[in-house]
This record gives sequence, C-alpha cells and structure tokens, in this order.
Amino acid sequence: MLLIILYAAFVGLGLPAGLLGAAWPVMQVDLAAPVYMAGVVSAILWAGTIFSTLMTDKLTRMIRPGYVVAGGLFLIIASLFGFSLAGTVWLMFLWAVPLGLGSGAVDAVINNYIAVNYSSRHMNWVHCFWGAGAMAGPFIMGFFLDGGMTWNAGYLTTGIMVVAIFAGVMLTQKLWKPNKIPQLLQNQGKNAGDITDDDKSKCEEIVQANHANRLTPRRPSVLRIRGVKYAMLAFFAYCSMEGTAMLWAATFLVYTRGISAESVATFSALVYIGLTAGRVSAGFISNKIGDRKMVHMGLAIALAGIILIGLPFLPDVMTLAGLAILGLGCAPIFPTLMHATPAHFGEENSQALVGIQMASAYVGLMLVPPLFGMLAGWWGTGIFAPFLFVFFVMNVGAVVALNKSVA
Repeated sequence: MLLIILYAAFVGLGLPAGLLGAAWPVMQVDLAAPVYMAGVVSAILWAGTIFSTLMTDKLTRMIRPGYVVAGGLFLIIASLFGFSLAGTVWLMFLWAVPLGLGSGAVDAVINNYIAVNYSSRHMNWVHCFWGAGAMAGPFIMGFFLDGGMTWNAGYLTTGIMVVAIFAGVMLTQKLWKPNKIPQLLQNQGKNAGDITDDDKSKCEEIVQANHANRLTPRRPSVLRIRGVKYAMLAFFAYCSMEGTAMLWAATFLVYTRGISAESVATFSALVYIGLTAGRVSAGFISNKIGDRKMVHMGLAIALAGIILIGLPFLPDVMTLAGLAILGLGCAPIFPTLMHATPAHFGEENSQALVGIQMASAYVGLMLVPPLFGMLAGWWGTGIFAPFLFVFFVMNVGAVVALNKSVA
C-alpha cells in the first residue's frame, strides 16, 4: 500500500512539470507577457525547489517523512489552484514559489525514503511514475486548449487530481512510521505481545533523540565526507544534460533538422518516452546487476543517442531515434545514483545528502538550459549535440571519481 502511495505521489510531482511549456504560447498572449517571462517563472520555481530540498534534512528530524510529503503536496495543490486564477504574469511569479517549495520537499523526502527502505527496482519505478505524470500534464492541457477551453481549466483540473493523491498520503500516515521501536524493544528481551503503549512511547523518544542528536551530522561535516563533491557534480552534470535535451529538442528539430513546427511537438516528447520506458525496464534488471553497472550502462546508451543526434548526414528518423535513445540511456542514471546514496555515504547521512544532491541537480536545471538558449542565439541550434556531449563527459568524469572515492 505504501509503495502505491509513493508512486502516486511522484505522479502528482510530475503532473505540473509539463504544464507551463504546453500552455505558454496561449498564456503569453492572454497575460500580455513577453516570451522570455516563462523562463523567469521557471527560474523562480527552481530556486524554491533548491531551498526546499536543502531544508528537508531538518524537517524530517522534527516531522515524520509522510507529513513532509503531505505538506509538499498541499503546496503544489495551492499553487496549481493559484495558477488557474492568475490574471497577470506577476501572480504567476507568486504562485511559482509554493510550487517549487512543495516539489522539492516531495522529491527529496521520497527519494531518501526509497533509498533507505526499498531496492533499486523501486527507485527506478518511482521515477518512471514521475515521467508518466510529466507526460500526462501536456496531454491534459492540450485536451482543454484543443476543446476551445482555457489554460486555467487545465491547471484547475490538474490541481484536483493532486488533491486525490494528497488524500491518499494523509490516510496512510501510519504506514510511514519507521519500524525501529518493536525491534528495539525485542532487543531488550520483550516479546511482541508484551509491548505496551507506554513502552512504545518511551522508545519513540529514544529513537527520535538518537536521530536528532547522534545519528544525523551537522551539514558542514556532511559536505566534508569523501566523495560528496563528486556526487554533487554528477547530479549537476546529469540534470544539465537532461534538462537541455527536454527544453530544446523541439527547437533543434525545427531550426537545424528542418522538421515542421506543426509535427515537432509530438517528436519532442521522444525524450520523455525514452525516460519512462527506460525506467520501467531498469526496474526489472537493476536488482540483478547492481547500481554501479546500471549507471555505466545508462551512460553508454546515452552516448549512442547523442552521437545519433549529432551526425548531420543521417536521415531525420535516425535523429528522432537518437532522442528516444538518449532518454532511454538517461533513465536509470538519476534514480540509481540516488538509490546508492546510503551505500556510498551511510544511512545516517542519506537525508542530508539526498537534499544536497538534488539541490545540485536543480542548479543544473535552472542555469544550464537557459545558457544553451543564449549560446544558440549566437551560434545556432546546431550546437545542441556538442553541448550535450560536454555535460555527458562531465557526468562520466564525476561518476568515475565518485566510484573511486567510495570504493
């Protein structure tokens, strides 16, 4: 039951991801906003997400992880309802703040919870459900826009869908409780049938005190752990590559490959499709081959995709296949590196480091795709594949250094 809730929460996390891009051509006219304002809204969102992920370690010391996830979903719901009522771009800026804060909380806490309590299979599958939500968002928005309705209705409907997920998280809060107390009591010689509520209460106080005072280190000591900086670089480089591919694939296909703007929207979804299919597949094999080999395999497949995208003499169908293969290769890298966090740095450090790693990833998402847009304005979108390759090489170097550090 809890796994179902975790999967559903990641669907709720993914649903808003594609709404802004899908609706912006219409929203930009309705709100009388310059085209570049979509980038400002996105930057505000990512800034809130970075702040939120860094705070999750402190929050989970004071509050059970299930309540932090529920609070994050509540903020996402509030922002989606706010977007549905926004009449100016300034209100869009306002509502981007709770969306970023809520998304970061849900993302960081669930990633750590699965890394500590479940296998690599479920880490890949939970990210697959994010991909399903991210693909569904544009289809929901397109349904309303194609039907002659407004983008406001798309945001409102998505918010209502997340309300159902929020209700499921709230109704299953008892399932989130760590199963440390019965084991602690049994270690003291008590049988399960002899454990009283008073025993549980006392032991819960012990567990919480140990967690806050002894097990969880202060942030500066976490940053000094061997290999942490390489892990941060790996997440930054990976999300820089993935974010650039997702945001600029359609523009590359139109301006470099000459594919018509009318048909390119469907083709640009190939990266998402590759990601989702890859994470479904990775869930079946990750437990058998291990985290490290899974990351290496993903990097090799991603390289093949970049090569197909970058060779100018290949037919368009091979370029499109390259986008799907790039998504397929990227699929296991993020969730598998995240799942390996407790093994690399210790379970007691994992929540702090999950937050730090995700903040590094979000910095890449916030800064690097706009950097590509600026460079493409000078040199053209033909630099798409070489730009991706630079961050691919950075990712490989960081992963190799990380593996050596934690060996």
